[in-house]
Amino acid sequence: MNHNVLRCDNVYRSFTLGPSNVDVLKDINFTITTGEAVSIVGSSGSGKTTLLNLLAGLDTPSAGEVFMADQALSGLSDRRRAQLRNQHMGFVFQFHHLLPEFTALENIILPQIIGGMKQADTEPRAMQLLERVGLQDRAGHRPAELSGGERQRVAIARALINQPPVVLMDEPTGNLDDTASEQVHELIMELNRDMDSSFIVVTHNQDWARQMPKKYLLKRGRLEQSR
Repeated sequence: MNHNVLRCDNVYRSFTLGPSNVDVLKDINFTITTGEAVSIVGSSGSGKTTLLNLLAGLDTPSAGEVFMADQALSGLSDRRRAQLRNQHMGFVFQFHHLLPEFTALENIILPQIIGGMKQADTEPRAMQLLERVGLQDRAGHRPAELSGGERQRVAIARALINQPPVVLMDEPTGNLDDTASEQVHELIMELNRDMDSSFIVVTHNQDWARQMPKKYLLKRGRLEQSR
């Protein structure tokens, strides 16, 4: 049964620049349900990063509301929003943001350690995810010993360690060559088919975006569903 995992209701975001207000996002309405794969494309400056920050509860709308796990984010304390992010969201960025002094395995288990779990309890799932992303033999390697594509696959495994209902991806292949980019793209689509997590991918890669089952275009601050 599908459930709403993330929802925007009439969301606006404005910023004050000198004497005037600039509307970056205007009347954003969309809903993500269990297991969906969604792409969001838009030109530079169209508001994609602003939208991701709102979806993650890192910023608050000027008007309207964002709901995560059916909870309105604006009414929650910073601590509660952080807890929801840890429990209900995974994040993958253009740059992997792995901690250089930690191994691949240690980087993957960090979200669960932060959530209060013991390392011995979380390592078995982390190893399963390493195997799932094809890096079971790289568990003890640090980021500097991994290729760009391997580092991004570790970042994807880290995003999935808490079995989040939704994973936000900001240009996840933007820093990779064509071959590594295609491998990561195929992995993401396989994981989406095999798991209950929904994937929201912000990308400039039009070919990839068109292959996603649900597609949006962000243009002049408005979000439109594409065919």
